[in-house]
Amino acid sequence: MNYEAVIFDMDGTILDTLDDLTDSVNHSLNCYGFPTRSREEIRSFLGNGMVRLIHLSVPDNTPEEKEALVLEEHKRYYPMHSADKTRPYDGIPELIRALKAKGIKTAVVSNKRDENVKALTERYFSGLFDVSVGARDGVPRKPAKDLVEIALKELNVEKLNAVYIGDSDVDVATAKNSGLDMITVLWGFRDRDVLEKCGVSLFVHKAEELVELLLH
Repeated sequence: MNYEAVIFDMDGTILDTLDDLTDSVNHSLNCYGFPTRSREEIRSFLGNGMVRLIHLSVPDNTPEEKEALVLEEHKRYYPMHSADKTRPYDGIPELIRALKAKGIKTAVVSNKRDENVKALTERYFSGLFDVSVGARDGVPRKPAKDLVEIALKELNVEKLNAVYIGDSDVDVATAKNSGLDMITVLWGFRDRDVLEKCGVSLFVHKAEELVELLLH
């Protein structure tokens, strides 16, 4: 595989953010007397951004105004605790360095809020990514192609020369909608059977396999 750019999803692909997200959601639920969610429930809710995460986490038939309060608390709390337990997946920093050494451009595209994406990218991958793009007001989130197109424009790379790396059904749809090739990782937030139902056939189990696919 010869690409000019590699675009990565963030949560479940380059960063294991599940524990911090679980803690933040449960803190926000607790603040308003709602029952908490398990780690596996939060795992299944991830992929479509913060608003959808909170919507799925509150009990069914929660009044909109109460759900909005939980969301605002999560928005306040999570940025202050987004790096308590979060860590890069094994081999990911080394992979990004190897790509850069070969002159391949790299980007992160996530449904997290743009400021959170940039803060986490800088904290864990300082100087390694050329572009980081998160959710912005007025821009459709993944699986729409818009955030990916922003990244491609900033990278100055055509979509035929880029590949998308992700871990979820949302990422599979994002790659299809963006017209990008895709490689799916199996260390993230979706199980293989879910991804196979989406038509995925190219999987990797560890970062070293990505090195082989992208550089050799």
